[in-house]
Amino acid sequence: MPTFTTNDGVTLTYEDTGGHGTPLVLVHGWGQTQAMFHNQLTGLGEHRRVITYDQRGHGVSEKPHHGYRIARLAQDFEQLLDHLGLDEADGLGWSMGASVLWSYIDNHGTGRLRKLVVVDQPAAVAAVPWMSGAEQTDSGAIFDVAGLLDLGAAMNGPDGFAAVEAFEKSMFSGDTDPAVWDFVVNEIKSTPGYAGVPLLFDHCAQDWRDVLPRIDIPTLVLGCDGSHVSPASQRYIAERVPDAQLHIFPTTEASSHFVFLENPVAFDAVVDKFLG
Repeated sequence: MPTFTTNDGVTLTYEDTGGHGTPLVLVHGWGQTQAMFHNQLTGLGEHRRVITYDQRGHGVSEKPHHGYRIARLAQDFEQLLDHLGLDEADGLGWSMGASVLWSYIDNHGTGRLRKLVVVDQPAAVAAVPWMSGAEQTDSGAIFDVAGLLDLGAAMNGPDGFAAVEAFEKSMFSGDTDPAVWDFVVNEIKSTPGYAGVPLLFDHCAQDWRDVLPRIDIPTLVLGCDGSHVSPASQRYIAERVPDAQLHIFPTTEASSHFVFLENPVAFDAVVDKFLG
């Protein structure tokens, strides 16, 4: 796989299908890898240029002892665009990957992005005390600050991987294909605790609600009825982003946070239609 080095000396690995037209850059979630999108490399990659990469601390990219903040990951995204010489790209962020793109937009605007796809990410993961009950519901908060602290402590404890595995398991409902589950668990092993725990805390502590109305490019928001992320929170995002489109996958098509793995044909069709 090709690599590039960030301005703080971290080597990141990426894949690029090549081809013409506006490239689609896929940004994976916390603890996962670019391998999550192997179906999209072959599926969406039939019609367009598709680029994936392992974020720092993940997959086969370098795992330094610094930089585990969403703002730094957003800078890494920009430097990938720089390395590839891309003045324009479509961005797809899944889970924490959506937070990375929101952070990028917050700091750099949308000048280099043509279209945006947000996949199953709450506007705020942890409910902070100053949120009203309605705001906590709208944001899609999964737990409160105390719950976030408890999760981080468990992941950093002697049975850390068991806590990580239980957290991932909570993202599935219904009957999970054993092959999909085994793949997810295997990939998450690549992220060491010293990287994953502080990054998860930083990711979950962010509140992106003020960024949403300032997104001025065509946006598609994707959710799933069977995910641990409430579809109502995805409707809220689509209502806050000007003229955004919304698609919720029913449980007859997928039943987890990992729609692109469970049902790549359905997922790719929706994304492909939006990108045009």
